[in-house]
Parts: sequence; C-alpha cells; structure tokens
Amino acid sequence: MTAERTIPVNLGERSYAVRVGAGLLRKLTPETLGARDVRTVAVISEKHVAELYAAGVLEALRSAGASARLLTFPAGEQHKTLATYAKLMDELLGGGPPIDRRTLVVALGGGVTGDLAGFVAATALRGLRWAQCPTTLLADVDASVGGKTAVDHPAGKNLVGAFHQPAGVLIDVETLRTLPARELRSGLAECVKHAVIRDADLLGFLERRAEALLACAPGEMIELVARNVAIKAAVVAADETEHGERAHLNFGHTIGHAIETFAGYGQITHGEAVALGMTAANHVAVARGMLDAAAAKRVGAALERLGLPTRHDALDADEIWRIMQHDKKNVGGKVRMILARAMGQVEIFDDLSPDEVRQAVASLR
Repeated sequence: MTAERTIPVNLGERSYAVRVGAGLLRKLTPETLGARDVRTVAVISEKHVAELYAAGVLEALRSAGASARLLTFPAGEQHKTLATYAKLMDELLGGGPPIDRRTLVVALGGGVTGDLAGFVAATALRGLRWAQCPTTLLADVDASVGGKTAVDHPAGKNLVGAFHQPAGVLIDVETLRTLPARELRSGLAECVKHAVIRDADLLGFLERRAEALLACAPGEMIELVARNVAIKAAVVAADETEHGERAHLNFGHTIGHAIETFAGYGQITHGEAVALGMTAANHVAVARGMLDAAAAKRVGAALERLGLPTRHDALDADEIWRIMQHDKKNVGGKVRMILARAMGQVEIFDDLSPDEVRQAVASLR
C-alpha cells in the first residue's frame, strides 16, 4: 500500500498541511489536525456520515484530552442554507461546554459539511480555528483545500460565505469505501478538471487506472488524492482569494453551476454538473479554434470511462445563460469562463457571448 503522504499548503502565517493516508481517522488528535492548545472541539457532520464515523472521531479526540461534542444537520446540498447555518450556530453557542477562542471546529463529511462548518468557524466569535476531515472524493481533492466556506442562496450556489483557511486537513481514503458510487464518480470529475488545467499526465493516470479507482483501491486512491491536492495547493498558494490564477479552478464550473441551479439542488451531483460544464467549455474552445477537437474528445471519453455524463437532454439554454449572469465570479457584468488551449493549459476569458453558451448547451443534448 502507498505510504501516507503530506502536502503543504504554503500561505505564510496561514500555512497548513494536508495528510493523506489510510486509517488516519483512528489516530485523530487536535495535533494531527494542525491545532494545539485546544480546550473544546465541535465536530460538525451531516447525519449519515455522523452515523458512520462520528463515534470513533469523538472517542479519539476525547482520548487525546479534548472535550468534544457533535453537531449534525440533514444530508444534501439542499440543506446548505442560511437556515441550517443559523441552527448550527445556535447549537454551538447555546449547548454543551462553552466555546472560546481555543475551540476547534472539525468538519467531518463532504463538501457541504466543509462549506457549512467552515462558515460557522469563520463567523463564530469572529473566527475560530477549524480543520477538515473530508469523507468524499470531491471534498478530498477540491473543497477541503483553499479555505472557501459558504452557503447557497436562491440566486445561486455559494453566494454567502468567506475565505477562512483551516488549521489542517486530514484525508482518510478508507472513508471512500462507504461512498455511494455516484458520489465517487462525482469526485473523479474534479480530478479530470485538475488534469485539464494543470497536469496532462494526470489525465493519463485516470485513463489507465480507471477500474482500480472506481473500486477504491487504497494505493491508487492515495496517489490520486495526493496528486490532486498538490495541484490545488499550488494554485491556492499562488492566488489565495481568487483574483487571478485561482480562477483556473473554475474550469467547467461556470456552465456547470448554472446547470446545477437549473436542475435544482440535489437533482444532479456537483461532479456531474462539472462534467457537463467541462464538455460545454471544451465545445466553446474548439469552436473558437483554441483547442484541438481530438483533445476535447479525449476529455469526453475519459469522463465517460469514469461513469460521468457528457450529455443532458433537458436543459434550457436561455435559462442557463440567465443563471450565469448571477455568477459571483463575473467581473463588470461580463460572464467569466475558463477555456482550455491544450491539456494542462487554460486561460481566463471575459467575452463569452449568449450565442456561444446556447450552442455549447445544445451540444450536450
């Protein structure tokens, strides 16, 4: 089995480490999460994940001398709301051992949990330390690194939030064995995204090892997660608050988020929406003469081999464009989109037209 890996996220005083391995949750302590001098720990988890892992996590933390308690919320993107945030905040401030500036918030779960728990930590007492223990591949390779926290708003995804870097991230790939197959595939979409924006060799790894990855083979998973975390960490270190290079991580997300909003939260997974968004973005890049059609076809074939969609026959192109007008990444009223020139090379464009979007969405049917 591949040995445990540690990847640094270099952000000066806010630097932290991401540990990737198998069985790490059983050895959890505040110190392994990058936090010292901890009095109390609030573990925030969605109910299904809590049933699987919370008891062991709480026991490990208490054995390490911390006073730990559990706060839960219902599973699903549809619960990543201000109402859920308010409920968690009420429980954090009003129940169990009193919190103080030495309290650590631990996010145990997928990206929804990380976004919610991180936003709670960012705003409670004007900012508490927090750590990520992601349990989905999507959160492992993307949401757990970079300090983005948020809740959704009816106008769009992640419109209410803050940048708040964690003290540390601990990724136990054994948790992926309890992940539904659809959610596992959703995480693989982000891996394809990283390959397109930064590492053409990673796309080859995904193509060659698709069967082992879909079977959650520990060695392949540690390698996959570590490579993706390294890409995400490098981009975040170069542009922490998304004013330039970090926007490359939004490849596939401009149209993808709009598809997700159009379909209704919970009706399509984030990774499925991103797979469709990448396919649409590559259609735009090929139409502009930027990207070789063979490269776009290769990405589509890789997505399909990993069980991800490249077609959707129930999309309204005009409505997708309308939703895109509210994307928080837009600048000066112009829709911002990331397009590929080659595998491992992308650029930011602010000149996307309605017709290009309509044609790209039509290509998904």
